[in-house]
This record gives sequence, structure tokens and C-alpha cells, in this order.
Amino acid sequence: MIDTTKIDFSKNSGLVPAIVIDEFTDQVLMLGYMNQEALSKTIDTKLVTFFSRSRKTLWTKGETSKNYLHLVDIKTDCDNDTLLIIARPDGPTCHLGNYSCFGNEKSNTKFFDYLFELIKDRKEKLPEGSYTTELFKSGLNRIIQKVGEEAIETIIAAKNNNKEEIINEVSDLLYHLMVMLVEENIELQDILNNLIERHSKKTNK
Repeated sequence: MIDTTKIDFSKNSGLVPAIVIDEFTDQVLMLGYMNQEALSKTIDTKLVTFFSRSRKTLWTKGETSKNYLHLVDIKTDCDNDTLLIIARPDGPTCHLGNYSCFGNEKSNTKFFDYLFELIKDRKEKLPEGSYTTELFKSGLNRIIQKVGEEAIETIIAAKNNNKEEIINEVSDLLYHLMVMLVEENIELQDILNNLIERHSKKTNK
């Protein structure tokens, strides 16, 4: 978490803009303003709280709709006068019922990064009761076997033209592929870089 003493509240009558983004998507959810009290309450309660410039009072996002923004992290810009709030939304952020106040459609692709880092953490700490821990303890051959099994089940689901079954089996396959990559000390970014390089070669021809 940031050092709140370094934030410059002097430029805008004691307020700083606070841009809120979704932890899992990196998409902008809304813009609000915070004074020192709103920032302190946000940090203490872990619920994003703003200062209402029209009502001249604090307000916690979601206090009426229950669509709270749960604080994950706070960053500041290079001038220490603008905040980037990383949050986990309970539901739509916009009062119109939209995911974002800016009309953005929700995209969960960043969850791949989160899941990959979680799998790496499982390998390092090997917590008891975790299926991922069991996989790592069983070794590479078992992990590869699971990838093969899930690949076959994905093919069968596709042959059955069962959408729900395909989604479930592909989810299992992607998860086990990530476990295999972690076991082989290959970063997800290595795969993405390879795909980008292949795409660039094809489009540049």
C-alpha cells in the first residue's frame, strides 16, 4: 500500500482524483474524488470511499446498491496527486447498472495472470488440502497424464456438440496446462510472446 503522507492534496481544494480499475480485468470502472478522510476510511474498511463534491460528505460506493468496491491496492501517479485504486467489484459499478461508468464491457482475460500466479504460489508453498499441491507432489508424469486426459475429454465434448460440456472441459484443460507450465518453469508470458511473434511474422509477410 502507498505511503499516504506523500499524497499531494493541496492542488484541488484538498481533493485528489481516484481512478478505479477492476483487479481482474484492468478496465476502468469509475472516477471519483478523495480527501484525506475518504482515503483513510478506504484503507481502514477495505471498501472504496469517496468525497462527494455536491453533498460535501463521504460516501462509500455500494452503501445503497450493495455493489461495493473491495480495496485490493492503491497506487499514485508520478506527481503524487492522482490515485489509481485497484478493486474487486461486487456487481455493476455504474448507477445505470452497467459494469463500468464508461460503458466498457467486462473482459476477464487478466484472470489468466491471476490464476497462473496462484498456481506458482501453490507450487512454492504446497498448502495442505489443495488439489494443485497434490498435483505438484505427484510429479511431472502425473501432471502430463492429466493434461492428456483433459485433452481427450475436450475432444469428446466437442464431438458431442455440448456447449456446457466443452466449456467445462476446456477450463479443466487450460488449468492443467498452466500447472504443467509452472512445473516446467515456463512463464505464461513466454507462450504469449511466442504467439505474438508468430502473428507478427505472418502479418509482415
